[in-house]
Amino acid sequence: MYDLAFVRENLPQLEERLSLRGVDPSLLRGFSALDAERRTAITEAETLKAQRNSLAAEFGRLKREGAETSAVAAKTLALKEKTERLEAVAAAADQKLRSLLATLPNLPHQSVPVGTSEHENVCEKTWGEIPSFDFPAKPHWEIGEQLGILDFERAAKISGARFVLQLGSGARLERALTNFMLDLHTKEHGYVEVLPPSLVNSRSLFGTGQLPKFAEDLFHCDDKGSYVAGEFQESDHWLIPTAEVPVTNIFRDEIIDLSNGSISFTAWTPCFRSEAGSHGKDTRGMIRQHQFQKVELVKFTRPEDSCAEHEALTRHAEAVLERLDLPYRRILLCTGDMGFSSAKTYDLEVWLPGQQTYREISSCSNFEGFQARRANIRYRPAGAKKAEFVHTLNGSGLAIGRTYLAILENYQQADGSVRIPEALRPYMNGEPVITRQSLGRAL
Repeated sequence: MYDLAFVRENLPQLEERLSLRGVDPSLLRGFSALDAERRTAITEAETLKAQRNSLAAEFGRLKREGAETSAVAAKTLALKEKTERLEAVAAAADQKLRSLLATLPNLPHQSVPVGTSEHENVCEKTWGEIPSFDFPAKPHWEIGEQLGILDFERAAKISGARFVLQLGSGARLERALTNFMLDLHTKEHGYVEVLPPSLVNSRSLFGTGQLPKFAEDLFHCDDKGSYVAGEFQESDHWLIPTAEVPVTNIFRDEIIDLSNGSISFTAWTPCFRSEAGSHGKDTRGMIRQHQFQKVELVKFTRPEDSCAEHEALTRHAEAVLERLDLPYRRILLCTGDMGFSSAKTYDLEVWLPGQQTYREISSCSNFEGFQARRANIRYRPAGAKKAEFVHTLNGSGLAIGRTYLAILENYQQADGSVRIPEALRPYMNGEPVITRQSLGRAL
């Protein structure tokens, strides 16, 4: 979200920088006319209010003198009606301006490469040795189904397409990954664990940038209102697409204390996405599910610290992959491939032998002041009287389902079993290998 004064004073530069993100410059061409209409209406309304104040004084004088007041009263009423019309014009123009600005993405950081698609993204590093097998590597959906730990067919019966049922050691693996990630981030990286709600309101989604632009990608709850004190209240609940939403909104409409440095939270939550527009993409397996689990990293920081904090947060996500010995690469996204709210984003992509490709497992972004302005999250710099907007950052640390499938594919063995990474074995009751399981089989 942009400040009206900032846009007014920097319109040409704003058009130029947003065009790097693929925004049509014509979206801003109506800004000046709307802004002029709004400001003119406000100025005229204020002039009329001053005239009404003068007439009010004259009305009072005439009344005290016992003189005729009807003419003055008529003029006052006419001015009042005209003022109200001008205020309505100003309010309508203001609403149009704010609706326009709410649809504009964040400005890219100067270090972000210019590009129009993923083909202009820059690979900054690769880590780990890609495994080689003396047998044909299988994709995770085949491995999991043959082991009896993943059941897509029954999940579809229960809920529909793009859900999975996990069983036995497979279910334990999901829980083990969650606990491993949370322990790493809290004990070694200094994050405070948070368990937030999985339902949020529209203001929360607006604050982080999901609304209004991405409403079709979200699940809205039709709970038909609620009954409070004898009256029905309108419902306003959405399933969260990521813990970024509730955790960032912890400090919405607050001034926070950053005198001791950045505030860092980590949270495990289920996540829900409708995946609108992704029909036909990644329909097999666990890559693109309607429901999945994720451990999220969120930071609130001073503007001068946000670039360094972005690097640190990304390293914290990379540490998970390195502890699990999963090969990955870090990708710096170009201007045309970043998320709506981001000023700069690194994607971490894990190697999947069964598919012979790298796939995204974490996206680590610096939003600078973009989300903070929408959610009104501020801090007071040392010695300053006026509060300023914080910088917010977040990243997956990591997406648990995608880490799960990466383990199945990278640690698969010729007999169909899957080795457990050393770092996870304490969380798996020492279990070194997942072997074929017969759980809940129909006759």
